[in-house]
Amino acid sequence: MPSTFSGTTRRSRLQHSRRALAHSVSPSAWRATLEFRRADPTFAIGFRVGLAGAIALVVGGLVGHTEVAGFAALGTLSSAYLRYEPYPRMAGRLAGVASLIVAYTTLGALLGVLGVSIWAQILLVSGGAGLAFWLCAAFRITGPGPAIMIFAAAGAAGFAHTAADAVTATFAAAFGGLVGWVVAMAPALSHPHGPSRVAVARALAAVSGIEHYGPGSVAAARASIGQAREVIARTPARRVDAHVAELISFLDAAESVLDSGSHDSLTARREDFSHLEAELRKVRPNLTPPRERTDVTMPGTAPKNTLRESLRGLSDREIGVNVARVTTASLLAGGLATAAGLTHPLWASIGALAALQGVNYRHTVQRAIQRLVGNVGGAVLAAIIIAAGLGYWPLVVVIVVCQGAAEMVVTRNYALASVPITAMALLVTSIGNPVGADIGATRVFDTLLGVMIGVVVAAVTIRLDDRHHLDTT
Repeated sequence: MPSTFSGTTRRSRLQHSRRALAHSVSPSAWRATLEFRRADPTFAIGFRVGLAGAIALVVGGLVGHTEVAGFAALGTLSSAYLRYEPYPRMAGRLAGVASLIVAYTTLGALLGVLGVSIWAQILLVSGGAGLAFWLCAAFRITGPGPAIMIFAAAGAAGFAHTAADAVTATFAAAFGGLVGWVVAMAPALSHPHGPSRVAVARALAAVSGIEHYGPGSVAAARASIGQAREVIARTPARRVDAHVAELISFLDAAESVLDSGSHDSLTARREDFSHLEAELRKVRPNLTPPRERTDVTMPGTAPKNTLRESLRGLSDREIGVNVARVTTASLLAGGLATAAGLTHPLWASIGALAALQGVNYRHTVQRAIQRLVGNVGGAVLAAIIIAAGLGYWPLVVVIVVCQGAAEMVVTRNYALASVPITAMALLVTSIGNPVGADIGATRVFDTLLGVMIGVVVAAVTIRLDDRHHLDTT
């Protein structure tokens, strides 16, 4: 009996994997590439990321170290992480992200200085990819994910040939990380309630969406309200003011609608909630409380101990399985790219890693296709710019524009965002190591191989309860 059950399970898993692979080439999977999602405020984020990159690149040019300015720019990408965290919580976590980018830059530089073979580099960097994924998942580090760390390691491995090179690259990344931290935290002085407003806007959107998504979305709406209260609870005592009370009143109104369980109550409030949501997503909102305002008190419960939760996440079995998938895919992609004679095999590892950041198999396939499509567009754009032979300062302008543009659209459509992301990556690479326009083709082939390996590994290891893709195939 056990052998029969085991055989049935294996057949079910094999069939599920086959259907998953079939989904990756289905019309619905490719149509999903064109999906545009509703997003939280993006202009301010894009501006900050672009500003941080500009500061790093300008300083690098002014002090005469243009060869490592790209590593400083990579360090500033720490400002793209943890977008809407409460500022008191963001401060330490963002410093941790910046430290990771610096650490991976140092790792790559050491590999370059020691003259480690490309096969050993692939092995070590793939292990590093798994480690970075593990930390980002366990500590719930939202944003670009571990790909930035691995790109920094790959770039440093190709750049550093002497100990002086390693020190300079590491120092540049550290400087960029500091700039990114300062720029990301600066709004805490002028707009301290920004993260709270976004959290409340999400909660109101979740409640309003019940009419569209049905009763099954009530639990998600309650969770969104709870998360918004958690964000507000982290408001420093000196920052608690009438606006905080106003935000709490919006959540109280939304929760009262859920508690009533009445469709009429939701319909009556929907216009209020839609207006408030739109205003809360603006930098300078013009807010009016709901028509029936309830009494307001600050949340009495202490915020969750996120460090304790994160430490528990380090031993989470599901995260561990995903770490194994990422490490395996990165190793296979890099190894096959090397065997095929591709110039930058670590880029293939990054492609596999980026694809496997999806929350489920359908999302993995969507990200893989979007990354490939965006890489083609970005490679063409970069090849044209490189062929134009622009000097350092014009390249700085283009890179900064690409950084800002990517952050403005990444939460809406990853394919569109991948165009400036790819162009920026190739142009940053060209600063420290002059390359030809053919680097674009190399990037596309590496990415194609990487995302293919990522999708295959995801299909082979897909969970039996992961069936999101079956609804659209």
